[in-house]
Amino acid sequence: MSEISLKVGILGTRGIPNRYGGFEQCAEYLAAGLVKKGHRVWVYNSHNHEYQEKEWNGVEIIHCYDPEHKLGTAGQFIYDLNCINDARKRNYDVLLQLGYTSNSIWYRRWPKYCSNVVNMDGLEWKRSKYSKQAQKFLKVAEKWAAQNGDVLVADSVGILQYLKETYNKDSFFIAYGAEIFDSFRPDVLSKYGMQPFGYDMLIARMEPENNIEMIIRGHVASETDKPLLIVGKTGNEFGGHLLKNYGKARGIHFLGAIYDTEIINNLRYYSRLYFHGHSVGGTNPSLLEAMGCNALIAAHANPFNRAVLGEDAFYFSSEDELASTIRNFSSKPAYESKLKNNIEKIRTRYNWPRIVDEYEAVLQEAVRRKKEL
Repeated sequence: MSEISLKVGILGTRGIPNRYGGFEQCAEYLAAGLVKKGHRVWVYNSHNHEYQEKEWNGVEIIHCYDPEHKLGTAGQFIYDLNCINDARKRNYDVLLQLGYTSNSIWYRRWPKYCSNVVNMDGLEWKRSKYSKQAQKFLKVAEKWAAQNGDVLVADSVGILQYLKETYNKDSFFIAYGAEIFDSFRPDVLSKYGMQPFGYDMLIARMEPENNIEMIIRGHVASETDKPLLIVGKTGNEFGGHLLKNYGKARGIHFLGAIYDTEIINNLRYYSRLYFHGHSVGGTNPSLLEAMGCNALIAAHANPFNRAVLGEDAFYFSSEDELASTIRNFSSKPAYESKLKNNIEKIRTRYNWPRIVDEYEAVLQEAVRRKKEL
């Protein structure tokens, strides 16, 4: 049992168990971890989440109406409002909000009886997938969250510094977690016609700021005989652009989305080079997962990636730099020290038990501060 047994509500995700992305994964590990430490935890799920039970691994599930399937992005705002309205009726000690893009507009509705802790995510307003008008809104939404959250959480040191410089608000740095992969199954590669360490790969949402086009162009320009596997949904406009322009390029294989973690992790582990082009945001969950899978990483050169990888990766900021990295690459075993160092980071720094402990400490501090007001 922990120092103070808390009642914690978690909103801002589509729900658990994770069927979508980074915040859902965080909510899943965090909620289950807090329950094991003696806390009561409620997680808000979309009403149409495939998991319809009221309890999962000791976590209590609250399903709220989510019209996103009918209204698109606008439905996210209504879903978050429904979650917030439900939270107002409960007796949480702390309400943890994962992200702010569609819930900070409702900050006046945030329950006042408990402490509101906000994970500030990345610099969402910088994402090029959004229109100029949407980017302006997101900048305002960020301001609402930063100014009205009782306690802020930043998932990278860069975001922590940004919040201090921009809003003069202190925040707590808590990264994401990952696990060290050890379920080796080279046979899964046969489905894709690949051999162990005989291909390069990337996993990303098809968005311009993930530099997928730069990676493809650099890979083609390198004239390598190793194929490039691209994992991610291609159903959006940018994905369609990539398919149209590079779908038939030599050695480029668009695999679409893959949700089976065993397959994904084996693809990561048996890759030769793993490209991580994300350039906006904080500590990216997929980057940590790649590190935990012993992937040899070539990352876009930006402060967020460097803060995690340090000297244990190759870096690129143009297709020419990436092409040069591929041409000069020898073999994965030649970079054993980089691989070992990244595994050690997952073992000692970016692991879920540590992340749960850090969140628990911040949530307890948030409750103490609320009581002192």
